[in-house]
Amino acid sequence: MTTMIDDPTATLNQLNPEALSSRERELNIQYQQFRLDNLSLDLTRGKPSPSQLALSNGLDEVASDFIANDGTDTRNYGGLDGLSEARQLGADLLGVNPEEVIAGGNSSLTLMYLYLLNAWHYGPPGTTTPWREAGPARFLCPVPGYDRHFRILEDLGIEMVNVAMELDGPNMDQVEEQIENDDSIRGIWCVPKYSNPGGQVYSDATIDRLARLSKSSNPLFRVMCDNAYAVHDLDDDCPDLANVMDAFRLHGSEDKLVMFGSTSKITRAGAGISFISGSRKTLHHFKERMQVFTIGPDKVTQLRHVRFLRDLEGIKDHMRKHAQILKPKFNLVQDHLSNELEGAGMGEWTKPRGGYFLSFNSLPGLASKIVALAAGAGVKLTPAGSTFPYRRDPDDINIRLAPTFPDLHELDKAIKVFVVCVQLASIRQALTK
Repeated sequence: MTTMIDDPTATLNQLNPEALSSRERELNIQYQQFRLDNLSLDLTRGKPSPSQLALSNGLDEVASDFIANDGTDTRNYGGLDGLSEARQLGADLLGVNPEEVIAGGNSSLTLMYLYLLNAWHYGPPGTTTPWREAGPARFLCPVPGYDRHFRILEDLGIEMVNVAMELDGPNMDQVEEQIENDDSIRGIWCVPKYSNPGGQVYSDATIDRLARLSKSSNPLFRVMCDNAYAVHDLDDDCPDLANVMDAFRLHGSEDKLVMFGSTSKITRAGAGISFISGSRKTLHHFKERMQVFTIGPDKVTQLRHVRFLRDLEGIKDHMRKHAQILKPKFNLVQDHLSNELEGAGMGEWTKPRGGYFLSFNSLPGLASKIVALAAGAGVKLTPAGSTFPYRRDPDDINIRLAPTFPDLHELDKAIKVFVVCVQLASIRQALTK
């Protein structure tokens, strides 16, 4: 489970003004030196590094022919559902049956947008009422969360409601209260394993409560479950995630669940396979809309992936190679944060055991200042507020750190700059009190 480092503020608070001023001068000297170094480092997005992408160069060597197991010529039109063997691969990833999966193009985000767009215009399966005609539409958003999820809702004009993210998933008391008392709630975003950005893994109890609540929720309600990091473990003894679909099936609420995944951070971020999963009713309804906008996905890419990754065990073997690249980077970030900030009363952060991000909470009111200071020293961070709907962090505290793309040398420089910026902003704030 992801843990948060304690935030004992005594160290910072106990420094007298003279000591604070002296430390501020020391830090400013370091900061100005970073500025003179003309750094140009980027921690804004969770992109795979070139060395990670190189792990999948074998994709180009496995497609000696283009004929799938059932005789399909993958170079031609057709196959709205995707190749059957690609659907099996998606089923392995998401823990569902192959008939509960559609395999698409490279972007699961596209499938998420299309599902919500169709629910907005036509209504979700099992209803005849479009969301846009059912009165006000609101969506629950665990925060901090994934900015692109929020942008979809903003684009459709669906109001977003913040729900606190806890160590074991969204605050379910808040979720249940909202759904029980507000018929305008149309759904909730979930990233159940290694949530973006905090790296939380939903507990069995959280998943069970989501499934039970969905059974009794209004017919228009849907759980949008983006399981983007289902196999992105940093350790062999990784935390287990309960089977989400099985939990919903147990409570008879499987029609309320829509799951998504992809190989984007497994093989090639720009040339992989995406998956949408749901009950047969959900997928039948979605395919009725798909027939309008596509004649089928890139089946050549799907065939290459099946031959390259083979099955779930093949995926896990491949992801261990990713972990060998990523774990030293996450360890490096944790070392800098712990050595320089632990016990200093200047913030708290998560220690994820997988995924692509860490979540750092500064003292209230400082996230935007820290991001601006880092930019002034040549280190780009995700803009403050990005992990909240409408880009508004009410306390201005959260910063998402993405350590995956830079090499270790660049990452070391970037985190050193970040730590100095946190210290400088925190001490300057203390001096004004």
